[in-house]
Amino acid sequence: MASIVDAGSTNLQAPPPPEQGKEAGAFRLALRALMRSRTGFVGFLVFTGIVLVCFIGPFFTPDNLPSDTSKIYGPASWSHPFGFDSEGRDVFVQVVDGGRTVILVGFLAAAISTTIAVVFGALAAYLGGRVDSIIVTATDIVLTVPSIVLLAVLAAFYRVGSAWALAVILGVLGWPGLLRAVRAQVFSLKEREYVEAARLLDLGTPRIVLREILPNMSSFILMNFVIGMTNAIYAMAGLYLLGLAPMEGSNWGIMINFAWTRGAIFFEGSLGYILGPVLAICILQLSLVTMARSFEEILNPRLRNN
Repeated sequence: MASIVDAGSTNLQAPPPPEQGKEAGAFRLALRALMRSRTGFVGFLVFTGIVLVCFIGPFFTPDNLPSDTSKIYGPASWSHPFGFDSEGRDVFVQVVDGGRTVILVGFLAAAISTTIAVVFGALAAYLGGRVDSIIVTATDIVLTVPSIVLLAVLAAFYRVGSAWALAVILGVLGWPGLLRAVRAQVFSLKEREYVEAARLLDLGTPRIVLREILPNMSSFILMNFVIGMTNAIYAMAGLYLLGLAPMEGSNWGIMINFAWTRGAIFFEGSLGYILGPVLAICILQLSLVTMARSFEEILNPRLRNN
C-alpha cells in the first residue's frame, strides 16, 4: 500500500508559491492589457527604443564631435540621416546625445508638479475648511500669473545654472491645474463607503489618503503625469528657443535655438538640421501619450474588464 502511495506521489507536482503565482499573473495581465491596444503597444516600443538610444547611444559616440568646414549645412544621406550643422558636425549624433537631458528634465519636472498637486490637492479636499481655502487661494494666485512671463522675468534677474534647475522651476510652476483636478476627484472619493468605514475606524488621515483614496486614482494620476511630462518638454524646448534657458551642454532645445539663430533656414541642405530635434520631440511626445493609454487600461479595472 505504501508503494502505491509512493508511486502515485511521484506524479504529483507541488503548487508554485502564492507570491510567484501572483507576480506571474500580474505580469501576464499587464502584458495582455498593454498589447490590447495596438497604438499603445507601439508607443511603448517606440518610447523604450528612444530611451535606450538616448541613454546607451552616447557611450558609443565621441565626446567632442569633430568639425568639418567642408560639410557645413551638408545635406542628409544614408550615413548621416539629418545632415550636418553650422560647424560641419553630424546632426544625428547630436540628437542621440541630446535626448537624455530632455527625458530626464521632463520626468523630473512632471514628478515635482504631480507630487505637489496630488499631496496638496488631496489634503485640501479631504480636510476641507481653512486648509482647503488656503490651498485653493494659493492655487488661484499661481494660475493668474502666465508661466512664460514669469520664466522670462526669472531669466532676467536669476541665471538658471543648469537644465536640472530649469526642471525644478518648471515643476514648481506646473502644478495648479492638476491640483484642482485632484481636489475634485478626492471630493468624490471621500464620500465612498470604504473611506467612511476607514474614517469610523479612526485609521488616521495619512493612511486614509495614501492607502484608501490615492490608489483608486492611480490611472488618473498616471495620465496627468504623462501630460505634465509632455508639457514640461514643450516648455523646455520653447524656453531654449527663446534663449531664456542656459545654453550649456547638449539637448534638443539648444539644437533648435542654434538652428534658428545661425540661419539654418536659409540653406537648402539644412532641412535635417532643423527638423531633426523637432521630429525627435514630436515622436517622443506621441509615444508617451499612446503608451499612457495602455497603462490606463492596466490600472483602471473598468477599462480592463471591457
